[in-house]
Amino acid sequence: MSPTVLQQKRHQQILTDVVREYIETGEPVSSRSVAHRHVEPLSSATVRNVMADLEGEGYLYQPHTSAGRVPTAAAYRFFVEQVTAQATASPEDRQWIRRELAAAQTPEAVMERASHVLAAVSRGLGIFISPPLASSVVEHVRFLLVPDRRVLVVLVTTGGVTRDKVIHPERAFSQEDLDRIATHLNRHYVGWTLAAMRADLRAQVERDREQYGRIAGDALMLCDPTVLGESTERRIYVEGAAQMASAVEFTNQEQLRELLEAIEEKDRLIALLSGCIEAPEPVHVELGLDKMSNAGKHLALVSASYSNKDQVGALGILAPMRMHYERVITAVAFMAQFFSENSDEPKNP
Repeated sequence: MSPTVLQQKRHQQILTDVVREYIETGEPVSSRSVAHRHVEPLSSATVRNVMADLEGEGYLYQPHTSAGRVPTAAAYRFFVEQVTAQATASPEDRQWIRRELAAAQTPEAVMERASHVLAAVSRGLGIFISPPLASSVVEHVRFLLVPDRRVLVVLVTTGGVTRDKVIHPERAFSQEDLDRIATHLNRHYVGWTLAAMRADLRAQVERDREQYGRIAGDALMLCDPTVLGESTERRIYVEGAAQMASAVEFTNQEQLRELLEAIEEKDRLIALLSGCIEAPEPVHVELGLDKMSNAGKHLALVSASYSNKDQVGALGILAPMRMHYERVITAVAFMAQFFSENSDEPKNP
C-alpha cells in the first residue's frame, strides 16, 4: 500500500468504489459514476483528481484517453485486504451450500458437488482436492485378482470414500493369497493411515522375518506407493471450464488455448493449490498467476485448506481477477470449515 496516496481515507474509499463498480460492470469507471455512488457529496472534478493520483501510484490505468479507469492488480490486492477483514457468508449462501451438498448420496459425489458449488459462485473454476492417499485412514482393504496377473487394490477410507487402483505386482498371486493378506490387514490396521500401516509392516518384517516376513512383505508390495501411483492419488474435482473460457478477459485465442491446457493438467492445479496448505491465513488469495500460463496474469486464486484427523485437503476458486471477492472468499472459507467439521460424515451435511 502506498504510504502517501492511500494514507488518505478519501483515496481509499474512491479506490474501493472504482474496484467495486468495475467488478459489477466490467466497464472502465468514470469519475462521474464514482461521484454518484460515493457516500459523501463530491464533485466529478474532485474524484477525477483523486483517480489521477491513484493512477500515478499504479492502482488504476486508463485503457484509452476517452475512457474511464480500470483497476490494476495492486488495486485488487488493496480491495481484497479490505473485504477479507469484514466479509462473512450470507445466511442465504450458507443454506444454499448445505442444501447442495446434502443432495449428494456418496462421499465422492459430495466432493464433486463441492467443486460445482464453488464454480457457481464465480465466473471460473471450482476445484476440490482430496487429502493424499498416504494420510487417508483405512477402514477396509480388498484385493481382487484380474487377468494378466494384475491386482485391483480397493481401499475404503474415512467417511466411506473408495479408492481403487489396478497394479502389476512383481510376483503372481492367487485369489486365496490376496484374501489372506486382506484379512490380515483388516484385522490389524483398521483406523490406521496407509502411511502408518506401511511403517508397521516394515517393522514386522525386520523384527520377525520368519513369522511375518512373507505376509507383511506381500502386503507391502501390494500397498507400495510406487505401484499405487501415489504422486497422483490426490483426487481432484474440477467444474466450470466452459464459463472460464467464455470470460471476456480471454479474447486472445492463443492465451485461452494455453489456459485450457493448463487446466487439463491436474498436477498443475494440485501444485497451485498446495500453497494454501502452508499459508498462515484461513483463506489464501493470489492475484496474477503468470507461472500458470500467459493468460494467468488475468487470474486470481482464492483457496483454503481443510483438515480432519491429520488429513489435509484443499479447495478453491480459480477465476478472472474481476470477481465478486466478498462472496467468493466467504464461500471458500465456509466450505473449508464445513469439510473440516464434517469430513467424518460427508453424506450428511
